[in-house]
Amino acid sequence: MKAVVINEYGDESVLHYTDVDRPEPQADEVLVKVHAAAVNPADWKIRDGMGEQFGFKLPLILGGDIAGTVEAVGDRVENFKQGDAVYGMTVSNLSDGYAEYAIAKADAIALKPASLSFEEAAAIPIAALTAWQAMFDLAHLSSGQRILITGASGGVGSMAVQLAKAKGAIVIGTASGKNEQYVRNLGADEFIDYTQQPFEDVVKDVDVVFDTIGSDTQERAFQTLKKGGFLVTSAQPPSAEKAQAFGVEAAFVFCKSNAQQLVEINNLIDEGKLKIHIETVLPIAEVKKAHQLSQSGRTRGKIVLQVGA
Repeated sequence: MKAVVINEYGDESVLHYTDVDRPEPQADEVLVKVHAAAVNPADWKIRDGMGEQFGFKLPLILGGDIAGTVEAVGDRVENFKQGDAVYGMTVSNLSDGYAEYAIAKADAIALKPASLSFEEAAAIPIAALTAWQAMFDLAHLSSGQRILITGASGGVGSMAVQLAKAKGAIVIGTASGKNEQYVRNLGADEFIDYTQQPFEDVVKDVDVVFDTIGSDTQERAFQTLKKGGFLVTSAQPPSAEKAQAFGVEAAFVFCKSNAQQLVEINNLIDEGKLKIHIETVLPIAEVKKAHQLSQSGRTRGKIVLQVGA
């Protein structure tokens, strides 16, 4: 089968579209014929060298988000059959998705919503589950609470705005001014153009911050929380010392596959409360361009690779 493989860490030049052996599912696994795979910031961060820190072994196939059809199932799999249209995360969570076939645990995938294309479905799992697990599992965001979401126009941020709104929260989103209408259309109650004013000067006493940017943005976001508030981030581990100084809690979210949460996300899609926003769809052979776009940090929604028909 064809797949995108890296044999060494580095820039996009280390990405090679080549032939590899097709994997075979274990008893509790499903072999998926991949139709589409999403590109996430984690992909190029792993490619740049973070994969070594995570303990990945080279050669490595990148990508954790997939959508496709079931090709084969393991002996203990009862909830899927050949031909089912499915989506979710690969067995390794963050690798093996940029390929014509990929393995997933049976409890890590869900049936694809009939209203979505494979490309739209591939854009969901890691972004939506990251936002869900950050805001609801860790920060326990509830109806009526105020939440600040940094990077609200990005892949994770755009999901977070919609999910927080569906929960009944009051949502404040930050992005550049050109994305204001886009972020408001997602459901944000307030918008802050971070290029025009420091968000910490105008946002105070929020219950939750969901930071998708990191670095200086994360540091300044502590100032917007009320005492006892919660900062959760998908960008980089937050400072425990800073959290203590501000009298708040802080946590880093590491996305985990969860089929039950995907089913709940499916329901929100069916109810029209969650829409999928794709920046561009590229053939998998143009993966280098896809990584360049993702690294630019200027995309709305997700970048998706078209793998097979």
